[in-house]
Amino acid sequence: MKPTNETYYRCLYEMAETLNSARAPETILQAVVEGVANAMGAKGCSLMLLSPDRKVLLHTVAFGLSVWYVKKGPVSADRSISEALEGKAVAVLEATKDQRIQYQEQAKKEGIASILSVPMMIREETIGVIRVYTAEPCHFTFDDMYFVGAVANLGAIALENARIYEGIKKNYENAMNVIRHQVA
Repeated sequence: MKPTNETYYRCLYEMAETLNSARAPETILQAVVEGVANAMGAKGCSLMLLSPDRKVLLHTVAFGLSVWYVKKGPVSADRSISEALEGKAVAVLEATKDQRIQYQEQAKKEGIASILSVPMMIREETIGVIRVYTAEPCHFTFDDMYFVGAVANLGAIALENARIYEGIKKNYENAMNVIRHQVA
């Protein structure tokens, strides 16, 4: 059954509520991939972040995919749906035949028919992608792309907030240590 806009709105609300919580980044990101997969009725979803050298996409969290598939090998940023890293949502109807898919045989073995790849961006810089995997061929709609794009933006904001929070926490702890040594 194709998801409705109401399903997407409800999921976005729940996602924003989760992302606004004080949970660990890993928990928040896991909620993102589970929420997207469930809202879209997809086989699975993964969130991959770019390595510091921007050459490899690192599976950060996944839902609905086997451990074998997630750990199939390095995902090259240049070879695996690279248009998504240029800031564009990319829909792949036949993952087992499309040359933009780096691991076609593994996708076939995993039972993946179609993939939607949407960039995660912070201030116009792509930091990774969210990928949605379906078991049946899927013509992703603009609503699907906008929904995953909105979730990707929320996830990127949550990651940035977590990094800022950790920096503030570390600075506070360092300041407290300085004060303790001055008092002692």
